[in-house]
Amino acid sequence: MLSRNYQTINTESCAADIVKMDYRTAAVFKKYGIEYCCGAKWPLKMVCETSGFEVDQVVQDLRDAIRMIKISPVLPFNEWKIDFLTDYITNTHHQYLRQSLPYIKEQLGKFVAEHTQKYPYLPDLENYYSFLYKTMIPHLRQEEEIIFPYVRQIAHAYESKESYASLLVRTLRKPVEDMMHHEHDTMKKLLARFRTLTNNYTAPENACTSHRVSFSLLQELDDDIVQHLYLENEILFPKAIAMEKELLQKPV
Repeated sequence: MLSRNYQTINTESCAADIVKMDYRTAAVFKKYGIEYCCGAKWPLKMVCETSGFEVDQVVQDLRDAIRMIKISPVLPFNEWKIDFLTDYITNTHHQYLRQSLPYIKEQLGKFVAEHTQKYPYLPDLENYYSFLYKTMIPHLRQEEEIIFPYVRQIAHAYESKESYASLLVRTLRKPVEDMMHHEHDTMKKLLARFRTLTNNYTAPENACTSHRVSFSLLQELDDDIVQHLYLENEILFPKAIAMEKELLQKPV
């Protein structure tokens, strides 16, 4: 499905107007080193010719960046096998975070450095983001290397009625609940701070392009983490905990 803005990118548009239309194009302009903030008023064709870029390729990259990809809310997440669900979370949400967190950090850092005097709350926003950034990658690694393998192992043992299943739970108890109640609670609190400081990611009417891009990226990050936490806290981890409790009731 194509974005409603797909056909509106053309070589006569300037970078600033293209980014105002869709914040995701900012990453493409950054890749090419094309300025897209307030002073970027030259037509894209002229900028590409001057810089030696193939304008058709730049336009195609911009169109690719704003392609519309939607996940249907009717997907039966709750019916998925644990192996499939953990793979989905890893390949969709973890991969998004690994790609987006450094880019957002760089974008936010540049924006904060240039606008702190006008918006005194920005250093707090950057500090909260830096904390999320520093804790998120180890968190993803812990899920992929410890939590998810444990959950899959529990599910396999439970479904195949293996005799060692209850012993496994007794040996490795609580990693799932600890993840859900401590680390995930921290993420929720950080998102709440982002929303409060940014007025739910609403840029002021006179905000510059980099301001709007930064807030849109944070909104996108917020949306992804909310869905990520939902799949783990409401579906994956409760299933694993229920299996743990049932297995603990069985004699060793």
